[in-house]
Amino acid sequence: MRLKEIYKPIRRELDQVEKVLEVSLKETKNESILKLNRFLLKSPGKRLRPAMLILSAKATVGRSPEVISRQLINLACAIELIHMASLIHDDVIDHSLLRHNNPTVNSRWGADVSIALGDYLYSLAFKLIATCNNTDILDCISSATKSMCEGELTQVVERDNFSLLKERYIMIVKKKTASLFAASCQAGAILSDSPRPLQNALKAYGLNFGVAFQIIDDYLDIAAPKSRLGKSPGQDIAVGEMTLPLLDLLKFSSKNKRYRLESLLKSKTNGCFKKIKVELSNSDAISRTKKITLSYLNSARDRLKSLSDSQYRKALLDLVDLTPEANVWKERVS
Repeated sequence: MRLKEIYKPIRRELDQVEKVLEVSLKETKNESILKLNRFLLKSPGKRLRPAMLILSAKATVGRSPEVISRQLINLACAIELIHMASLIHDDVIDHSLLRHNNPTVNSRWGADVSIALGDYLYSLAFKLIATCNNTDILDCISSATKSMCEGELTQVVERDNFSLLKERYIMIVKKKTASLFAASCQAGAILSDSPRPLQNALKAYGLNFGVAFQIIDDYLDIAAPKSRLGKSPGQDIAVGEMTLPLLDLLKFSSKNKRYRLESLLKSKTNGCFKKIKVELSNSDAISRTKKITLSYLNSARDRLKSLSDSQYRKALLDLVDLTPEANVWKERVS
């Protein structure tokens, strides 16, 4: 099953999100800003977070769908703008030149423009959130945005920390990536006026899904080819970020081998990346990473048991099932 099939129950709403997104990015009269915003619209992502928000709202609806729809699209659009802003800033921090096989804003216009553009997108997002006139939703999304920034900052500070604990890595992932997934689902449930237990269940679903999503992304940065990633592989190693497969490889290596691996990671060369891939392919690190990832996906799936059966609940379950089945663990490190 592909995302297109999963999104089918909310296709109309996602089309509306695209329209609001385009209007938001074209509302300025400044031609320089319009040029940047048109560039962003040329490379749409999966729209996964707004889709999860819409599905969560419809899966837990506690009041008239017509009432929800007036605010739902603005909120979904805001979530996507926050995500876009975070990616633009990430590309500056990681010195990334490609994303989705297209040049990054950073590669085209440099860090100064990228940072200012990311800030601009955040402002557009919170302007849309304000239209919901709901302090619980504002607190939910602003808290997630704060967590995202904390996670990103902590990750940068912890670069080249070969003694980073797995628990601290998971904490970084929860803040940097999973918090926005969690807020997307929780905000949808808040908007639908669902009971607090359902709001908490959707938040936990998004959090567990987000952790698994990021672990898989970290794994693919090592294992997948450029054609699959849409960018050059090995960027985490190049900037010294310690991801779960690397931490596991170091933890279960002998003292001498660990010293050699750390020396390789410090060198940050193309030859280093190739050698690390070989070491991973000859270790149990990948299978242990897979086991942890699947545990989070199973936890995400379990959180949906309290929801009534519907096409929207099924779509949320399908998103979980799609993640490990999309040839992710069939990629061979070589």
